[in-house]
Amino acid sequence: MEQNELLTTVRSKAQLWLSNRYDEKTRTSVQAMLDNPDNTELIESFYKDLEFGTGGLRGIMGAGTNRMNIYTVGGATQGLANYLKKEFASSEKISVVIGHDCRNNSRLFAETAAEIFTANGIHVYLFEALRPTPEISFAIRHLGCQSGVMVTASHNPPEYNGYKAYWSDGSQVIAPHDQGIIAEVGKIKSVDEIKFKGDKSMITMLGAEMDKTFIDAVRTLSLSQDAIKKHHDLSIVYTPIHGTGGTIVPKALEAFGFTNIQHVPEQDVISGDFPTVVSPNPEEPAALKMAIDRANETGADMVLASDPDGDRIGVAVRNDKGEMVLINGNEICTLMTYYSIARRKELGKLKANDYVVKTIVTTELIKAIADDYNVTMFDCYTGFKWIANVIRECEPKGMRYIGGGEESYGYLWEDFIRDKSSVSACCIFAEMSAWALEKGMSIYQLIRSLYVKYGLYKEVGLNIVRKGRTGAQEIADMMTNYRSNPMSHIASSPVVKVYDYSTLECKDLKTGKVTKLDMPGTSNVLQYRSEDGSKVSIRPSGTEPKIKYYIGLHVAVKGEDYLEAAYEEAEKAVAQVRKDLGNI
Repeated sequence: MEQNELLTTVRSKAQLWLSNRYDEKTRTSVQAMLDNPDNTELIESFYKDLEFGTGGLRGIMGAGTNRMNIYTVGGATQGLANYLKKEFASSEKISVVIGHDCRNNSRLFAETAAEIFTANGIHVYLFEALRPTPEISFAIRHLGCQSGVMVTASHNPPEYNGYKAYWSDGSQVIAPHDQGIIAEVGKIKSVDEIKFKGDKSMITMLGAEMDKTFIDAVRTLSLSQDAIKKHHDLSIVYTPIHGTGGTIVPKALEAFGFTNIQHVPEQDVISGDFPTVVSPNPEEPAALKMAIDRANETGADMVLASDPDGDRIGVAVRNDKGEMVLINGNEICTLMTYYSIARRKELGKLKANDYVVKTIVTTELIKAIADDYNVTMFDCYTGFKWIANVIRECEPKGMRYIGGGEESYGYLWEDFIRDKSSVSACCIFAEMSAWALEKGMSIYQLIRSLYVKYGLYKEVGLNIVRKGRTGAQEIADMMTNYRSNPMSHIASSPVVKVYDYSTLECKDLKTGKVTKLDMPGTSNVLQYRSEDGSKVSIRPSGTEPKIKYYIGLHVAVKGEDYLEAAYEEAEKAVAQVRKDLGNI
């Protein structure tokens, strides 16, 4: 679309938002955009409709069709309500759970959704204040609801917010319901179709009682109470990074038996502006800096953190020199999986029907561990809705889920919720530390022992941000180029297989044979695997304006004395891969 034609289109769309069907604040904001000689904000706000995708909504807050506001949230909620009424037409009662995080406007959006659901005759269980995502998943299942909504943009920058839709099993929606909901949302063509006037008598508030029920359930996950009793005073600094984890995680740690939990007072302050961090993302080292400083001041043993909606976990522990070092997402996932398997083996509770799950971009060290213990491992797409889908498919087969996670700092230990949980992850990670101490090891020593046994798996995640309309096209062009010009080597190891999940095909470069991939639908992911067990994955983010690279290198380790040399070899390999990918 030419620039003049585009500007005409967006101005026409914006003019509609000046009617009295929209509130005064919105009308004033839109008029300011129309009056501004610089059309950038106007175009970005109206050049498209904020898409209700398979993950719900996520976008920058503000007025406009491409922004998060009560009208785009309203359209999404009305569409979801319409779908629920069709899908559960024979049910006497349809109910949903609504939760929200600490972000600006999150409470407003949650209350707006509650009003719309009740206006459509749907009962709402609304949390009285912010709560972590895993508790919303738990409540949906516990209360027997048909659906749920979590208002959050996870760890995105402060200007973002989002809207995640959940199904009756507590997982984010997937096919066929995702497409059904998208279709119903797409039918909402006018703000007049949204029923904003609700019935407050149909809203039940959730608070301390549900918190206790949730924490009691998490408490049952413990495998090493004896170790905790001996090391109950393990010194833990915990930070919610201004978010929802502060409402639950410290209480859950105490319920497990830990008695020495320290805080970062500045980051206990609930704020959607995240005033103490540039990004509230536990994947970013800077997000944990204040907690690490606090640990160094007090001599604490470890740092635990959660992101704004309380589903991701961040960790720092002490190395052999007593220095605080970060544990990355792949290492967290590996350690949690190893503990789940190894501890059950010790207790005689590991069963033949047990299984673990990881995503296709997560470290292959997990598969090496699972294979060593003869535990079934499933690969799935990125996102916990796909881990939940594996659980859903395995339940009728009598299989037992004992853990699953992804490289992006998310882990789910339990099966009574269906989304990643910093609550259980923090508790189990602390318990695992006590268990390791009983064996004379720190967490730092434990991960190194796994590298010695299975080889060093060095993972590096890289993101290239390309914002806005032009950025989306640039990312698409980059994916096209990688498919047209595939990698021939990962560092010095020849690429032997190329997995293209957009076509569900795997090509063996040695034989030329092409096989179909058994996955639940296609995904825009390209993956290269090399002869030495290394892999590189590339995909556009589904929730943020970026293209993501996952470099996973495998280096053989001949013994503990060789580990440092293996690290050096891996660092050189990473530099080579980055160069080969276009100097990213």
